[in-house]
Amino acid sequence: QVQLVESGGGLVQAGGSLRLSCTASGQSFRIYTMGWLRQAPGKEREFVAGLMWSGHASKYGDSVKDRFTLSRDNARSTVYLQMNNLKPEDTAVYYCAAKFRKVDSWEYWGQGTQVTVSS
Repeated sequence: QVQLVESGGGLVQAGGSLRLSCTASGQSFRIYTMGWLRQAPGKEREFVAGLMWSGHASKYGDSVKDRFTLSRDNARSTVYLQMNNLKPEDTAVYYCAAKFRKVDSWEYWGQGTQVTVSS
């Protein structure tokens, strides 16, 4: 198993930036993919971004392309989500997630961190 701990959420004005961090512990060496999803009130959970733990392949949701960027620190088993040019519609709880296998569903979740963008 793996445990995921997020940090970095908060309140920011539209146009501002935030960086989220997600650190994995436990069997982090088994991670196949790590990523971020978000859920706004009254909406379904939405894929934000994800990356393959080995290699450099990454993928972004259409609503965040060109504004959000993933990076990682393998030594710290940490993934970062740099969020620039934030918009009020980015307001949501952001969850870090991980998979051990090449499957559709995410297997492990963090507790979530709130991001609020004011207009």
